[in-house]
Parts: sequence; structure tokens; C-alpha cells
Amino acid sequence: MKNIYYMPVKKENMEPLRVAAYCRVSTKKETQLASLAHQIMSYVEQISDHPGWVFSGVFWDCGRSGLRKKGRNGVKHMLESATEGKIDYIITKSAIRVSRNTVELLQIMRYLKERGIQMYFEIENVNSFDPDAEAVITLSGAMGQEESRNLSENIQWGIQRKFEEGLFSSYKHFMGYRCVEGELVIVPEQAKIVELIFELYLKGYTFSQIKKHLEERGIKTVTGKKVWSANVIQQMLKNEKYKGDMMLQKTFTEDYLNGIRKKNIGQRTRYYVKGSHPAIISQEIFDKVQEEMLNRARLLRTADGNQISSGNRYSSKYLLSNLLVCGDCGGGFRRRTERGKIVWRCGTRMEKGKAECENSPTLNDQDVREMLGKVVCNGEYDENVVKDRVKRIDVYEKRLIICYAEKEGYQICEFE
Repeated sequence: MKNIYYMPVKKENMEPLRVAAYCRVSTKKETQLASLAHQIMSYVEQISDHPGWVFSGVFWDCGRSGLRKKGRNGVKHMLESATEGKIDYIITKSAIRVSRNTVELLQIMRYLKERGIQMYFEIENVNSFDPDAEAVITLSGAMGQEESRNLSENIQWGIQRKFEEGLFSSYKHFMGYRCVEGELVIVPEQAKIVELIFELYLKGYTFSQIKKHLEERGIKTVTGKKVWSANVIQQMLKNEKYKGDMMLQKTFTEDYLNGIRKKNIGQRTRYYVKGSHPAIISQEIFDKVQEEMLNRARLLRTADGNQISSGNRYSSKYLLSNLLVCGDCGGGFRRRTERGKIVWRCGTRMEKGKAECENSPTLNDQDVREMLGKVVCNGEYDENVVKDRVKRIDVYEKRLIICYAEKEGYQICEFE
């Protein structure tokens, strides 16, 4: 098939056409990296050697899915250059190289078209300014999207079979262990750090205090960083792998198009494998830590900072005073008025400063009520409904974890 390049009409001053290219490979395998390098060199030569064209760059992405723009810096920079008026014309191999998501692909085409920028797809042999361009690209994009769906289903099927056999995917970074031929093997020097974290927690340290203790002693994270996260420490203390067991399929991808992983709280089958690998923490110590976490969670605080037990949860003037618990330090939240707005802040951080609680957020009272109204009360906030249904609300930097009373489980809510 002939490749026909449409030459946009030049401006009256006959300025050369600023031409760029876009290419993408989906993995970082050696063969694909070589292919990417070849594509880049080919486009550089093709554009530079063409009379009347000025080379305006090659934008590329490597090891990224074509289903979504998120994480693809090449597409991002290409669109930024287009917005800044640095490009007149873009060449790419095919529609699915730009995106396998048909809706997203058309959005990119239209965005460029609105700015007078044409895009030429070599395999489809179509220019985005052609009258039938959207129909051709929609068909090509739909085929690419369907191919991605089939691939995703095959991958998920393979993962599911592994779970059923008690097998797990290898971990790149996991404090205390390393993967050797599909097995978890203890790393002695890291295991000592894990043991220290469990020991400190049972001595009464909060997550933030453990973080501070590790940093002051120059103990680095599994990735070699000097700064620890209190949230990571909390997750380590809850991780059953440290007692030699393993829960498989803790998360799952609900929609292959957006690729967002969700916490599996019963939507999918989970598999618990006992004694799957050597333990760093004994069952007894692990159970004591879980019990201590529950005990600390039950120690809620009233608006004036006094601790109460969960049996007297609603003695405070404000219901949320007894429900909001800091995910960083375990302290209660207090109601304040700042700049004419009602907000909630961690009491520990207010009293003892950032050194004792570093990552707790300030919550807008209205935002919290709207979220609870939506997910707990089926619409409008009702304090009586919240009082009956909610046991505790763990507060993190960008999310709330609503722990329900009885056996309703919990729900994760993200802040926008």
C-alpha cells in the first residue's frame, strides 16, 4: 500500500512545517527496546531529510500500556508541545500505538485538530483531517481495544490458576525477604529490622514513633531510603507474610481499561496459604500485635482530648470526635474552626506537633459529612444512621477507611 502524506497548506511567509513523531512499545524487553531505538532513529532521519520539514522531536513511551494516558510521559509531553504551539504535524506508526482505548484515542485526535495539528497514521494510511478519519480510526482503535481485552482476560486467567495452586507473583521489594526461584527466602539483616518494628510496637510505640526511631538510627527502608512512612510500618505490622502465611488476591483489577486496582474485601475469591514460607515473626507475637492494634483503635478520644473506651463511644458532644481515628498515630480527631470553616485535626499532632504525628491531614467537616452521606446514608448525611452503622473511621492522607459495626466489614473512600 502506498503511504500518502498530506501536506498542510503553508503560511504565507512559507515557514517550514514543524514535524514530530510518536512511538511506543509496551514492554522493556531487549527486543522491544531495540525496536524503539530503531523507530526513533528512523523518524529522526525521515523528518530531517524531508524538504520543507523541520524536526520538532520524537515523543516516545516504553513499558507502558496503550490503554490509558496515565503514566505515559511521551503522550503528555507531545500534547504539551501541541498546546504551546511548537508542532504543526505528527507522524505515528498506527492508531493503537497512540492508544488502545478508542475514546481516549479520539479525544487526542480532536484535541490536536482543534489546534490545527494534523496526525498521520502510517499503517491505516489516514490523516486526522480526512473526512472519514474518525470512522477509520474508531474501527482500528476498537480492534486494538478488543485485542487488549482478550490479552487481559488471558493474563487474569493465568494468575487465577496460580492462586488456586497457592503460587504467588515475585516481589521486587519486600522487607525481610527476597524471591529465589519463586520462593521467599529470609534476608537476615532485614529480618532484624522487621523484628525490631514488631518489638517496638508491643512496647507502646506509635507508628510515627517507630518511624522516628528507625530514622534516628540510620536504618534504611527496603529500597534504601532514609525516610520511612508511618503507613508502611502499619501495613508491615498487619502483613501475615511475616508469620509465614500468605493471603493471595488481596487486590484485583475491575476494569482493564483504567487498570485501577481495588482492595478485595470479598468481591473476588481469596486464597489463604498457611506455612507457605519461613516465618520471621512467631504466631504468638503476630497475634499480640493484632490484638494491640484493636485495643488502641478502641481507645477513642472525646473533643477535649480525654480517652474513652469503645463501650462509651458516643459520650462526646460531636459524634465524629469518637469516630475519626488518625491512621498515622492512632489518636483521635478534634473539631476546630479555622478561617470560618469547621475542620477536624489529629489531637496528637495539635498537642505534640509534627514530630509525633507527621502525616495526618486536616479534614473539612462538610467534605466528611458529604462522603458519609453518600456511602453510609445512601444520600443525605444522617447522624443517627452513621451512629448505628459506623464503628470507626480511620483517617489517612487521601482517604478514609470506614469500619462498620457488626459484620458489615469496611469501605475505602478516596478524597478527590
